Amino acid sequence: MANNHHERRVGYESVESDYLEKRQLKQGAAGWILLASLGVSYVISGDYAGWNFGLAAGGFGGMLIATILMAIMYTGMVFSLAELSSSLPTAGGGYSFARRVMGPWGGYITGTAILLEYAIAPAAIAIFIGGYVESLIGINGPLVYAVFYVVFVGIHLWGAGEALKIMMAITALAVLAIVVFILGMLPHFSVANLFDVAPGTAAGASAFLPHGYLGIWSALPFAMWLFLAVEGVPLAAEESRDPGRDMPRGIITAMIVLLIFAACILLLGPGGAGAQLMSESDAPLVDALTAAYGEGNWASGFVNLIGLAGLIASFFSIIFGYSRQVFALSRAGYLPRVLSITNRRRAPALALIVPGVIGFLLSLTGQGDLMITMAVFGATISYAMMTLSHILLRQREPQLERPYRTPGGTLTSGVAFGLSILAFASTFVVSVQAALWSAVFYALMLAWFGFYSRKRLVARAPEEEFEAIARAEAELD
Repeated sequence: MANNHHERRVGYESVESDYLEKRQLKQGAAGWILLASLGVSYVISGDYAGWNFGLAAGGFGGMLIATILMAIMYTGMVFSLAELSSSLPTAGGGYSFARRVMGPWGGYITGTAILLEYAIAPAAIAIFIGGYVESLIGINGPLVYAVFYVVFVGIHLWGAGEALKIMMAITALAVLAIVVFILGMLPHFSVANLFDVAPGTAAGASAFLPHGYLGIWSALPFAMWLFLAVEGVPLAAEESRDPGRDMPRGIITAMIVLLIFAACILLLGPGGAGAQLMSESDAPLVDALTAAYGEGNWASGFVNLIGLAGLIASFFSIIFGYSRQVFALSRAGYLPRVLSITNRRRAPALALIVPGVIGFLLSLTGQGDLMITMAVFGATISYAMMTLSHILLRQREPQLERPYRTPGGTLTSGVAFGLSILAFASTFVVSVQAALWSAVFYALMLAWFGFYSRKRLVARAPEEEFEAIARAEAELD
């Protein structure tokens, strides 16, 4: 729980009596199955492209070890978030958890990190979508990016229940294509194919680690692409039917599915087509099937076509994620309050549109890799803050009602915290440029809070009310 010292650093302004009535999300729109689908949808584009560059960075052995480490980190974090989201079910997700235990600054830093990840990732995915559309119909560029932003932001404006159901259908197609890939590559698996990258001269270089021990370090950000953004499920907490039951079941089910997909893709892609080929591919699943069955086979054609659904699923769901993060920060006064006003269908209109416009403008740069690395930079900061929130909340508020309790308690979240620090450091290995751009973003956002919004928060927002109630209880005790 944040102490009074935290609270003296901020100020609250009075708001009109109908302030929260204008900022209501549609409750009961999502059960645990839709939440699990949302979790898979956030991530599934990473199964289609991006992960394979870890083979170039570390070879199969380096990527395998990196993936195991990141799987442990994400699993530990997901168990922690299952507890936190069932105990504190608000649309702020990680921001609200950190706000409860580390005060307004801790909450804002966490929320800003999540916003960096979720606002920039769709721009990168839009660029990748453009590449797929070009391969299918020969059209690419700003017009394609604009169409996808307008259509999918528009669907979200239609309403959360409708949007989540459409997203579930798109995700089901993407999952079907991965199943086709797995079944198609199983007969062609060979252990020898995993180790066809020629060893270099780095320390520890071998057939297993062709780029040595440093290759493991370099592969960590790419291993994250197999799980990146699953932590966004708690952002739907206010729209779930029974957060205490649905949030843990939804996010844990999603993580189990993602672990299975990660294992199958990492083994069967390089194991069927060779690690060297996979390390150079822009469409690894398609190229693996082509290598196994030759040009023009139906399986690679199917996966190529449906691969677009995988990218759309993540694009679609991350738009949902950024809008809920902006909504929660705006409702509490951290960002301009107008961004949290909801329309007649209980969708946060400006929280969907404004970041969408910014994302579209970023997509015009065409630098998808830079933006993905910036997204990873923000993600790892938020992971450290969220797992630390779990540890501190267990210590400071043992009496808090917890419908779900993390297996292993703070040991689980502590391991995830340590690995998130390691993953954060690895982003500097990939791109110092991305780290510097991220630092500029943080400086601007922190300046906004430090000089303006911290004195204009809204005491009636759920995250701030949690703090006030907890502080009053502590004073009574």
